[in-house]
Amino acid sequence: MLWKFRDRWLDLTDCAAIAGIVNVTPDSFSDGGAFGDPSESRDHGLRLLEEGAAFLDIGGESTRPGALPVSVEEELRRVVPVIRALREKTDAPLSVDTSKADVAEAALAAGADIINDVTALTGDPRMTEVVARHRSGVILMHMQGRPETMQEAPSYPDDDVVGAVAKFLSDRRAAAIGSGVDASSILLDPGLGFGKTAVHNLAIVAAIPKLAAVGSPLLIGHSRKSFLGSVPAGVDTAAARLPAGLAVTALARSLGARGFRVHDVTPHLAAVRMAERIAAA
Repeated sequence: MLWKFRDRWLDLTDCAAIAGIVNVTPDSFSDGGAFGDPSESRDHGLRLLEEGAAFLDIGGESTRPGALPVSVEEELRRVVPVIRALREKTDAPLSVDTSKADVAEAALAAGADIINDVTALTGDPRMTEVVARHRSGVILMHMQGRPETMQEAPSYPDDDVVGAVAKFLSDRRAAAIGSGVDASSILLDPGLGFGKTAVHNLAIVAAIPKLAAVGSPLLIGHSRKSFLGSVPAGVDTAAARLPAGLAVTALARSLGARGFRVHDVTPHLAAVRMAERIAAA
C-alpha cells in the first residue's frame, strides 16, 4: 500500500506513518503561538523528524472550534518561510494544512509535497486542479460545518455519524479521482472533533474498519483533542490527554488506520509499532 506524491512515496503496507504537527499559528488549541518564528518552527519540525515522524504537517490557519479564517496573505506569510527553512535542512515529505488554492500553490512551489485540506477540496474551486496538476499528495477530511460554528450542536440524520462520514469520504474521493487526482495520492481523514460530539468521535474510532474500506488509507487526527478528556471525565488540559490519545492510537492501528497526525511523536510512534508487532506475532 503505497501513498504516492510528486514522484515520491511512503510505504504504508506494514508500518503506519506518523505526521508531526508544526503549527505556525497564534491560536491553535494546544500549541498556538509556541512556534511563531520560522527558525523555531523549523527546529521543532526537525525534532519531530528525529523522533520518528515520517512527514510533517505545517499549518498556518487554526481550525480549532470557534476559530475565524485568516487571509491568504497572512497564511502565506506564516507557512512559506517555514517550508523553505525546513526544505533547506531536510528532504522529508512536507504537508501543508490549507483549504486555499493560492496557499497550496505557493506551498508546493516552496517545496511542499502534500496538501491536507479540511474541506476535502470543497473550500476553493481551484484546489482540485492545483493538486492534480502538481501531482501532490492530498488528505481529504470530513468536517461538518465550519470551524467557527462546527461544535455548537453537531448532529447527523438518524444519528448515523459513521454512515455520513463514510459516504462523504467516498464521494469526495471519487470526485477527486474524476477530476484528475491520482487515486494513490489520497489519504482519508474522518475528522475527529470537526463537527462531532465525544460520542460521535468514539463511534468513528470503533468504525475504523468500515472507513478504511472506502478505498484509500485512513489517517487519524486525534492528538490532544477534547473528546479524549471525556474518558475519564474531567481531563481538562491538552497534555493530560496523552494517555487516552495513546490508547486511541494503538486501537486505531489495530483496526486498520495507516496514518496518525500527532503533536507528541515519540509515544505515539511507540504505540503504533507495538500494535503492529502484536498483530504480526
